[in-house]
Amino acid sequence: MEDKNRFTVINDEGREITCDVLFTFDSDETKKSYIVYTDNTKDEKGNIQVYASIFDPNKEGDMELLPIETDKEWKVIETILESLQEEIRNASGTDSDSLNN
Repeated sequence: MEDKNRFTVINDEGREITCDVLFTFDSDETKKSYIVYTDNTKDEKGNIQVYASIFDPNKEGDMELLPIETDKEWKVIETILESLQEEIRNASGTDSDSLNN
């Protein structure tokens, strides 16, 4: 059974890396589909690394990840990530407040 929340990529050294899909979205602004994912590695500050690529959700077979090449596209993705982080912070604050009462 295929897991639609995971996929495998081959890195520059030829190693298979399993990635988890965090979310996908279509942008009305750029008219493209994007996938945001992680390989669950951490950066030097201990944050989980997150990546984004362009993809075609209607393509049959192996998914092809294309690079994001414009500042406009990166801004769209950054805005969505910031919005999601804010939602998570607000939800976490609400949950911890309710536990303390």
